[in-house]
Amino acid sequence: MSAITTQETERLTRRGLRLAQVTVVYNVVEGTVAIAAGIAAGLVSVIGFGIDSGIESIAAVLVGLRLAARLRRGRADEKKEKITLRLVAVTFFILAAYVTFEGIRSLIEGERPETSWLAIGLLVTSIIVMPVLAVMKTLVGRRLGDNLILADAAETRICVLLSISTLAGLLLYMLTGAGWLDPVAGFIIAAFAIWEGKEAWEGELIEGEHDDDEPR
Repeated sequence: MSAITTQETERLTRRGLRLAQVTVVYNVVEGTVAIAAGIAAGLVSVIGFGIDSGIESIAAVLVGLRLAARLRRGRADEKKEKITLRLVAVTFFILAAYVTFEGIRSLIEGERPETSWLAIGLLVTSIIVMPVLAVMKTLVGRRLGDNLILADAAETRICVLLSISTLAGLLLYMLTGAGWLDPVAGFIIAAFAIWEGKEAWEGELIEGEHDDDEPR
């Protein structure tokens, strides 16, 4: 990657901060609607998706705080940024535990969720919006060679995957009426969360981004 000027570094860092702020606002709204729709329809996967939106908001806040600190001080605090990545990893593990518990409870009790067009519309919107955010964050992160922005981009990409898996589960339930499909979609969310949490904790998530830029 070619060297960039101090002015461009500051400009890109501010762009990364703005993207983190947009992520927070969008995910707060998305999470609130998803949890409300999930509770109303008894949809475990949608509730889990809403909680994931909250977790992504927390992660974006942490990333935004570190970027703001860089702009104030003119440098990164590697120790604090490593701690930030570990905190993000912990939130993923919490999400996985919650969704797994609720999915097992739903299967044992034989709950049958209702169809939620609000949840479906929300998931479709997420599939449209989140990839754009992910690409923009990735471009900024790669240009800066920035671990935290690339991690935030990875968080956003996983939100896209969760949106797709949750929507697929809902549509299959509508077509087949099989109530167990919703908890299974929830288990897929839990698997994604554990994988991402492990990658973030070990730092391998970031290494994978840099590996893509190496000559082949």
